[in-house]
Amino acid sequence: MRKERVVVGLDVGTTKVVALVGNVADGMIEIIGMGKAESHGLEKGVVVDIGRTISSIRKAVEEAENMADVKIDSVYVGIAGKHINSINNSGTVSINRPDRIITEEDITRVVETAQAIQLPPASEMIHVIPRQYIVDGQDGITDPVGMTGTRLEVDVHIVTGAITAVHNLVRCVESLDIGIKQIVLEPIASSLAVLSSAEKELGVILLDIGGGTTDISVFRGGDIWFSKVIPIAGEHITNDITVGLQTPIEEAELIKKQAGTALVESVGEDEKIEVATIGGDEKRMVSKKKLAKIIEPRVEELLDLAMQEVEDAGYRDLVPAGLVLTGGTSLLDGIAEFAQQRYGIPVRRGKIPQGIHGLRDIVESPIYATSIGLLRYAVETKDFSKRRYERKKASLINKLFSWFNRFFRG
Repeated sequence: MRKERVVVGLDVGTTKVVALVGNVADGMIEIIGMGKAESHGLEKGVVVDIGRTISSIRKAVEEAENMADVKIDSVYVGIAGKHINSINNSGTVSINRPDRIITEEDITRVVETAQAIQLPPASEMIHVIPRQYIVDGQDGITDPVGMTGTRLEVDVHIVTGAITAVHNLVRCVESLDIGIKQIVLEPIASSLAVLSSAEKELGVILLDIGGGTTDISVFRGGDIWFSKVIPIAGEHITNDITVGLQTPIEEAELIKKQAGTALVESVGEDEKIEVATIGGDEKRMVSKKKLAKIIEPRVEELLDLAMQEVEDAGYRDLVPAGLVLTGGTSLLDGIAEFAQQRYGIPVRRGKIPQGIHGLRDIVESPIYATSIGLLRYAVETKDFSKRRYERKKASLINKLFSWFNRFFRG
C-alpha cells in the first residue's frame, strides 16, 4: 500500500517568497501546489520589516493552498543571510562496556561533545551535521551503530545564525498559525535539488545566486565541508544597470533577464536594445555591448568574492567536479561560460533531479532549487517529530542548551 504524506517547503528570499507543496509516496515527490509572491520586508536575506514579510508569506502560502487544495499547517523553512556562519569540529568518546558495541546513545554522546563549542555572541545553532565517524582510527564511517570499538570519534559541520534574525523569521511564519518543522540552511536545501551524489563525493562548489545573497557551499566525500553566505547577488547587477543606463529599476531587471549577458565578447558592435528613461515615457536605443560592459564586471566581482571564500577556507584545489550554479541569477546568459573561462574548472547550471514529478514545467527552473530542496530535505529526514523547531522562552543560556539538546537528538 502506498503511504502518502504532504510536505511543504517555504523559501523566504530577498526578492521572492515561494511555497511549494509536495505529495510524497514511496520516496517520490509529486509537486501539487506552488505559490509565489514578491518579497517585501527583507534585506540581504534578513527580515527588516515584520509586517511586510508576513504579508508576502501569506500571499505565497494562500496561493499554494488554493492550487494544492490543502491547508498548510507546517513547513520546512529555508534560511540565509550574511549572519550565517559555519565551523567544522570533532568530538571523541570512549566505549567502556564489556561488549564494546556502539549504540545510538554513543552517537548522541559523541555528537554532543563535538557541538559543545563557544558560540559567537548572540548566535545559536541551526545545524549540527555529522560528516563522518571514526572507530578506533578507521575513518569514513557513516553509521557506526552495531560496530565494535573502544574509541568513537565524529567530525561535524556546525551552522550558526544570529538569534535575532532566526527568531524574526520564525515569528513571521508562526504569526500565520503555521508551525515550523525545521529551519534549513538554504545551501543545504539547494544541494539536495541540483547536486548529484557523484559530485558531492568527488568534491564540488555550489553557488546559489539569488537576489540579495549568494549562498556558498563545498561538498567532499558526500558531505558538506564549508558553507557561507555573502550579501552580494543579482540585485547588485540590476542596480548597476539602473545607474549605467539611467533607467527605472523595474526596467533594469527586465533588461537584465531579456538582453543581459556576462560575456562582453559575445555581443556584436551593432546590436541595440530599447531602454525606458527615468521619469518619462520615452525610450531610447542603447548598445547591447554597453549593457554587457556593465554586467560583466559585477559578475566578475561576485564570483571572485565567492571563490575567494572557498580559497580562504582551503578547498579551492579540492573540487574536481567543479562549480554548479543555481538560483535566479544563474539564468543570466553567459554566466556559466564566464566562470569556466575565468577559473578553469567545469561549470554547469543546476538541474532538478529525478524523483520530482507533477508541476515540473513550473518548478524545474533553478530559481526554485531551494524550495524543491526543502521538500527533498523533508523526505530524507528519518523522523519528522524529532526535527521540530520550537522557540524557547527561556534565558539566552537556556536557549543555547536547548538548541544543543534538540539538534544532537535530530
